Amino acid sequence: MLNTILLPRRVSTLVAGVSAALLLTCTVCLEPLMAAQLWKEGSRVEFEQPQVPSFAEAAKALKPAVVNISSRRTTAPAEQRSRRRRPFPFGGEDPFREFFDRFFGEQRRPRHRPSLGTGFIINTNGYIVTNNHVVEEADEITVTLASKEEFEATLIGRDPKTDLALLRVDSPLPLPTVPFGDSENLEVGEWVLAIGNPFGLGHTITAGIVSAKGRIIGAGPYDDFIQTDASINPGNSGGPLFNMRGEVIGINTAIMRSGQGIGFAIPINMAKNVLSQLYDKGNVTRGWLGVAIQSISPAMLDAFKLDDANGALVSGIVTDAPADRAGLQQGDVIVGFHGSEVEDSSVLPSLVAIVAPGTTVDVEIIRNGKQMTIPVTLGELEEDEAARIASLEPSGVAELLGIQVEDITEDMARELRTNDDRGVVVTDVVDESPAANAGIQPGDIVREVNRQTVEDLDTYEEATAQIEDGEPVLLLLERRGNHLYVALRPEKN
Repeated sequence: MLNTILLPRRVSTLVAGVSAALLLTCTVCLEPLMAAQLWKEGSRVEFEQPQVPSFAEAAKALKPAVVNISSRRTTAPAEQRSRRRRPFPFGGEDPFREFFDRFFGEQRRPRHRPSLGTGFIINTNGYIVTNNHVVEEADEITVTLASKEEFEATLIGRDPKTDLALLRVDSPLPLPTVPFGDSENLEVGEWVLAIGNPFGLGHTITAGIVSAKGRIIGAGPYDDFIQTDASINPGNSGGPLFNMRGEVIGINTAIMRSGQGIGFAIPINMAKNVLSQLYDKGNVTRGWLGVAIQSISPAMLDAFKLDDANGALVSGIVTDAPADRAGLQQGDVIVGFHGSEVEDSSVLPSLVAIVAPGTTVDVEIIRNGKQMTIPVTLGELEEDEAARIASLEPSGVAELLGIQVEDITEDMARELRTNDDRGVVVTDVVDESPAANAGIQPGDIVREVNRQTVEDLDTYEEATAQIEDGEPVLLLLERRGNHLYVALRPEKN
């Protein structure tokens, strides 16, 4: 597979002459594309749009630009054996397995495992969008047009984090394309149309509506899916989701196997930046802020002097990361980033990722009840830096008191794998107490109480002595290297 950019080159075009028997071959020189020219923006595929959507007219206009993708990769004999080994139907080990492995195992040859998916053409020069998982690890990629023509495709680049890939085929003639729409303007309840290759059945059209936007399904760090009830099945992966103006507003990617009528598509606005970078350099670079964040529970509002639960709470900061150098602090609430509102912690990673490294952005925060703006120059997200962020991410604890604590000794610090022997460690949690209900565990280290730093048992007791009955308590905990805020409201005596 190639991961380099292939610029359009001279192609031979057949031109019909005056006589039907006379075909002249000429050479057309195609200018190199700029990334901004990779797709058409906002232009419509023309078809009649009566009051009730005409799916037949839409299908006729859009099908020619949708392709079937078949990818093959070679599996080694050892992998074949691993995949073939299934439980014996009557229980226990297959009594014939040893016989076959002994006499035939070494004779097995590498086999080609096919993968079927969908893609769509975005440029007349043969650039095609699909899912990364359709072509990942493929030795061969074959693209079949609606006209049944087949082409060997070259992989221009792929991005596993967003599950996107860009391919190119060499065609002697310009290929049909579909334009991109604006997924931000997509409304829940709008009609949408999916075209794909479910179960290898070829061009199949399904229709439905947008069921929801901004869905988080645990697929990766940049979850922000369009949910639709248009039927999507295995083989639809990488296919387009159209609005009724003939514009691509999503890329069909995932289904919920346990539910019917629930499919998910990558918003096209997220894909635009990724595809431009894949075309330019074959890979994707992302901005890096260097913070761990968590959502804000209603119990935390008073502690952070907030009017609502909007924003992303900074629970940890990577040392010497862009956020650290700019002056962001643990406990800041990020409510705006680079001109966009941050309504929830799930929104922020995508907003940061689409900004080029080295860009200085305005980060709007609330600190101790006061709103302020801090300029931050973003770094570049590397895999090791992503791991450092992951090590800071909160573990999902919710609300919390009913705990016993002790000073951290050097032995405890080694056991807890921390280099910081300040704070106090939780040694016991009372059953059914606010702390227990909130998920506090023995071994958790208390770093702050109501935003006051805990250095030792004395400072912990000073901070907790100020808590009144029924007053919310905010704790900053460290657990196995992860920092997280937890809020609880102790019961009144």
